Amino acid sequence: MRTTSDTAAAIGLAIGGAFGLAGTFVASAPLRETLWTIDGVALVVATALLTMKYQRLGNDCVAAGFLTFLAGESLLLAGNAAGLEASVPSYVGGISLWAAGLVMVSAPKTFALWMRLTALLSALLFVVSAGMILWGTPLLPTSAPLPAAGYPFLVLTFVGWIWTLVRAER
Repeated sequence: MRTTSDTAAAIGLAIGGAFGLAGTFVASAPLRETLWTIDGVALVVATALLTMKYQRLGNDCVAAGFLTFLAGESLLLAGNAAGLEASVPSYVGGISLWAAGLVMVSAPKTFALWMRLTALLSALLFVVSAGMILWGTPLLPTSAPLPAAGYPFLVLTFVGWIWTLVRAER
């Protein structure tokens, strides 16, 4: 049965995915930072609710994965107002925690295989991006092909999680 929390989590994931991607492609710094702030708050709320849901269901690994993702999103959110260049340190920490959280959520067979694969692919792309930055490659959150290549796979994962939440009503 779908709950109010499930609906709120699904809406948060949808807002996070849409505003996050939109922020990646806008040239205006104030608009990008605004979109990413809305994205970040929505994802923190959504993953907090998902943490509670999967903890109550007794799925500790998935719950801890959502909590780890939440911690990463909080780091990203903290860096938004600093601008692209100044946000890189919190960005590296944030995407590293995103990757760890995505792996933890995907390790058990809780979600469909395609969702687990998109999550793992985005996690891999974020780990490679973080490693490149740590080893001196001058990447920004908007750089292409990395880290930008990870975002569509992350949003596909969100779509899967939303589908799982909405499907719970049936």
